[in-house]
Amino acid sequence: MKLLILGGTSFLGRHLADLALAAGHAVTLFNRGQTNPDLFPQAEHLTGDRDGNLNALRGRSWDAVIDTCGYVPRLVRDSAELLKDAVEHYTFISTISVYAEPITPGSDESAPVIALADPTVEAVTGETYGGLKVLCEQAVDAALPGRVLHVRSGLIVGPNDPTDRFTYWPVRVAMGGEILAPGKPEQPTQFIDVRDLSAWTLRMTEARHAGLYNVTGPAETMTLGALLQVCQQVSGSEMRVTWVDDDFLVQNDVAPFSELPLWIPGAYNALQMVNLSKVLATGITYRPLADTVADTLRWNATRVPAEGDRPRAGMMQERETTLLAAWKARGA
Repeated sequence: MKLLILGGTSFLGRHLADLALAAGHAVTLFNRGQTNPDLFPQAEHLTGDRDGNLNALRGRSWDAVIDTCGYVPRLVRDSAELLKDAVEHYTFISTISVYAEPITPGSDESAPVIALADPTVEAVTGETYGGLKVLCEQAVDAALPGRVLHVRSGLIVGPNDPTDRFTYWPVRVAMGGEILAPGKPEQPTQFIDVRDLSAWTLRMTEARHAGLYNVTGPAETMTLGALLQVCQQVSGSEMRVTWVDDDFLVQNDVAPFSELPLWIPGAYNALQMVNLSKVLATGITYRPLADTVADTLRWNATRVPAEGDRPRAGMMQERETTLLAAWKARGA
């Protein structure tokens, strides 16, 4: 298969390109050439910019394209319109954040999606991200009706994750000691290893499947308490967990999902309880959680942060210590 990947050198795109090349596909990567430009010398590299410089794509054709980096509807529309006669199939990496609040636990792909009050906005923020992805999905569908696979991914985790949103927990548990954990141990959580997502996405693209899919995991319900236990078993650390309730964390301005990854307070956690029946029916497979945790720790150990760098997500130790002390002092 002749495969075009928009992006292809950072996290999901990187794993997709690696897997596609290993499968023997002829891979073309289109990006700005700024992130990991030396990766994949065996692939064709086209340099350009989605914002006004798509010239390298003109006059070419591929069997399929996987769009890993579409966030602004105008730019996604430009790419889709240019490629509609150049590819047979378009895979768009979207997000489960497209669903409108209030989200019902167990919502499937038919659940209502966000409608932005201002559909012309292009600033990607926590407030606009999901609504912009909805408009991106619509733009691709308009250009290639019936030929689009929409991958509504949950949190993507594993080696090369630049966000630290999952990495925080294996690393923090490996440090040991008293750990502040949010909410309750039975709180459900969902995420997917980047390598499992890549394998499923490539297989579905090869087969030219179309439609909407919630793509996260695992197949069975996972809880935050169980995740921490697996992290402890893999690292062999000595830890003790103090569970702190949602109200206290909200009152102390703890940022959900960033300062405490995988934590969404109260009813909003339904976003981590989406229905996976449709994707499970396709035969998606998930590696053991212990493998994801171990591989994440090994990869993290190879990182060489620049001076002054700090993780992009997770709670600083001083903040954790202060909050734990305040939690224990309540009513004293």
